[in-house]
Amino acid sequence: MDEQQLNKIKSDPGFIAALDQSGGSTPKALKLYGIDESEYSGDDEMFDLIHQMRSRIITNSAFNGERIVGAILFEQTMDREIEGKGTAEFLWQDKGVVPFLKIDKGLEDEVDGVQLMKPNPGLDALLERAKAKGVFGTKMRSVIKVADEAGVTANVAQQFEVGKQILSAGLVPIIEPEVDINSTSKAAAEQLLKARILAELDSVDGQIMLKLTLPEEDGFYTELVEHPKVLRVVALSGGYSRDEANRRLALNPGVIASFSRAFTEGLSAQQSDEEYTKMIDASIQSIFDASNT
Repeated sequence: MDEQQLNKIKSDPGFIAALDQSGGSTPKALKLYGIDESEYSGDDEMFDLIHQMRSRIITNSAFNGERIVGAILFEQTMDREIEGKGTAEFLWQDKGVVPFLKIDKGLEDEVDGVQLMKPNPGLDALLERAKAKGVFGTKMRSVIKVADEAGVTANVAQQFEVGKQILSAGLVPIIEPEVDINSTSKAAAEQLLKARILAELDSVDGQIMLKLTLPEEDGFYTELVEHPKVLRVVALSGGYSRDEANRRLALNPGVIASFSRAFTEGLSAQQSDEEYTKMIDASIQSIFDASNT
């Protein structure tokens, strides 16, 4: 593990940019970016366009390690190049941003109020490939819809089981049991979630990261922020607008952003380079400020 990268994630001010929408959410991401489905045909063209979108973000002068400590990539983005280098290498060597990889294969159908991750039989090979490409850590998402004790327990257990597999491969897992922001029992689900995470942390050998929904109770995850086995707690935007996500984030000291949609909100393929830079710079600054409150 790279000590420089570890120290950056552990203690530098800043946030993690989540650039990892994949498969099903790609057309939506492109549409928000101003590219309609009628403008491309087939997956190859779609993924070329999403890589152009991500390359434009990553190569922008405002996007660098001064305010952004890490970036989460989709597998296809990791496998492609930016300015003649693998994306992960470019991020670290040229931008000073620590690369992470989204490794889950999507969600199972809902059972007991949660959606677990689909099986991932090729994970060991993917982790090996990621490590060879200079990736520092991984991210995997499952979802909690309601405060069901059996469901939350199963969700967190699965996350930690896979997390240990990732740790043993020499990478740092970002464990992401997302609580749906529209859950009718969100606060109760968060109580169950925190208790289960604290219980699972006892059996962890090493340090993990947590990516959590912004909680109903301010400062609710401080116990996790301060836990010796937690390298960093980051927050997802979860469908909140950037303003609302930033407002909530600022009320949770020690938690930093790992926003996806709220990060790219307002960026468009039609913007001139000047307009685009102005927009991404303002977005980065607002999320940086909320992450360091």
